[in-house]
This record gives sequence, structure tokens and C-alpha cells, in this order.
Amino acid sequence: MISSPSSFIQNIMLISNFFVPLVVTAVSMPYFIRKLTENKVVAKDVYKKGTPMIADRGGTAILLIAMLSLSMNTLFFKFTSTNYVVMIVIALFGLFGVLDDMVNIGRTSKFLIMYYCSYPLIQYATHTAFTLPSIGSLELGILYLQFIVPTYVLVASNLVNMHSGYNGLASGLSIIILVSLIIKSVLIHDVENIIPVVAVTGATLGFYFYERYPARIFWGNVGSLTVGAAIGAIIVIQGFIISGFIMFIPHTVNFLMYVYWKIKKYPAVKFGKIREDGTLDVPNNLTLKWVLPYYYRLTEKQATYAMFLLTSVFCIAGILVPGRL
Repeated sequence: MISSPSSFIQNIMLISNFFVPLVVTAVSMPYFIRKLTENKVVAKDVYKKGTPMIADRGGTAILLIAMLSLSMNTLFFKFTSTNYVVMIVIALFGLFGVLDDMVNIGRTSKFLIMYYCSYPLIQYATHTAFTLPSIGSLELGILYLQFIVPTYVLVASNLVNMHSGYNGLASGLSIIILVSLIIKSVLIHDVENIIPVVAVTGATLGFYFYERYPARIFWGNVGSLTVGAAIGAIIVIQGFIISGFIMFIPHTVNFLMYVYWKIKKYPAVKFGKIREDGTLDVPNNLTLKWVLPYYYRLTEKQATYAMFLLTSVFCIAGILVPGRL
């Protein structure tokens, strides 16, 4: 079967907006690492002996390069207006991440501002029906637009931000989810509105090569909020509410464990330690990434790959959910 000219152009557009950010990020990251380190924008790598200082806030490169890719590709392709709105929302979350890395503005203010950052998506989220297997479609209309759209983007970005702590954990998990959502979009033959998300995915993959164990750079809040917003945006634009929820189950469980921790008022501990043999010494089993290291002697790399495997299982399940669910 011969592809139509429009399908061929869409394929080229997707490939270009994935590989250009990937290559540019991978090539330019040593420059960002050097500049961030020179300007002392660094953070401790707590699971390494001697807790070395590592370049931080590298997620800024993901945002900038994804935007640059979209801008460059406008010379060759015509994008729908939805793509620009999605990029604006991703950029707003990314800019808020820059602010969050610099200033502590308070949890309530943070959630309120981020909630309204996703409002531009409301008039472009055209799939407002909630489809339930064996029951049918439930048209939510204004309820979907006013509440589900901004809430989903806000929740997605914060779940990504929370499920982190190991080298490459958050960025690797995000790549798995983003690629799964892109695959699902391809399977339903609807990719014209996800170009910025594809660009963010490519840039994040290029960044991951430097944040994976042993990390040379961290992405900071700017990275987690940028990529988290991209995940939330593709879910609401494509109407993948059920599929997205399934893919996010490990992140959700991690959040619920955090809630349980807070309710029980256990002492706040952000990081574990590393033993002489290089395995993780975690204080409890109250966050998902600590569960296996709490019971078994695992290295940081092994614990990270275990989280990748867990999320991959749920992402495959999300892809297999039929249609636009």
C-alpha cells in the first residue's frame, strides 16, 4: 500500500523533530555541562562516594533545543495551531521550573500558578468524551476542558518531579512514557498535533545519555516540569486519559506512598546513603524507588533499571488499550 503525500510529509516531520533535538542535545550537552559547572550551578550526587558536585538545571537545554527545533522546522513544514499552543504550555511549565529552581515561592502558590499555565490547551483539546470499556462514551464537555485538562497536566508534571532521585531515573522513565504515547498516537493515525512533544522526547533522550549512571548533569525542576508538561499535554490533546493513567500507575503509587509517609508523620528523609560495596542503604520502604533496595542489596543502577522495567510493563498495557482511551 502506497502512503499518501500528506502521510509521507507527516512522517518526515516526526522524524525530523525527533532526531534534530536528539542530535543537537547530545552534541551540545558537554558545552552546557562545562558552562553550568563554571558558574557553580551544581548539586551533590549523594549516591556516589565523596558526594561529588554535578552540573544541575540541565533541563533548560531540553526546553531550549525543543523550541529551537520547532522553530527551525517551520521553514519546511506547516504546523497546526495546536502544536504552537502545546509548545507554549510546555515552555510556561519550563520557565516556572527555572523560577522554582531559583526561588521557593511556596507549595500553594506553585500549584495555583502551574494549574493556570495549562489553560491555553483548553480550546484545543477536542477529544472531550470519556470512553469506558463495555459501557460506551461519556461526553464530559466543559467539565473535561475546565478541570481534567489543567489538572492532568499539573499532576503529570508533579508526578514526574516526585519520582526521581537516582541518576537518569526521572528522565529515563519519562522517555519510556513519552515514546509509548507517541507509539499510541501513530497506531491511531493521529500525529499532527504532537510535534512539540516529539521534539521534547528527542531532546530528553539526548540529555539522558549524560544523566544516566554515572551522571554528568542533573536536569533540575526545569527539566522535570518541562517534560512532565509534555507528557500531560499529549495525554489531554490526544484523549488518552485511561491509557495515560495506566502508564502513570507506578508514579501514582509513588505519590500515594508519599502521602502515607506524611499522614504517619514519619521523619522527613530525602536521600539514602551508599555502602562500602556500592549498594544503596535506604532509610525506609516508603517511596517506590526504595522498596527493592530496602529488602535487597542493589546498586543505584540496578534499582533504576528495576523502575524502568516496572514502568515499561504498564506502558505496554497502556498501548494495548484499544483506540483513543
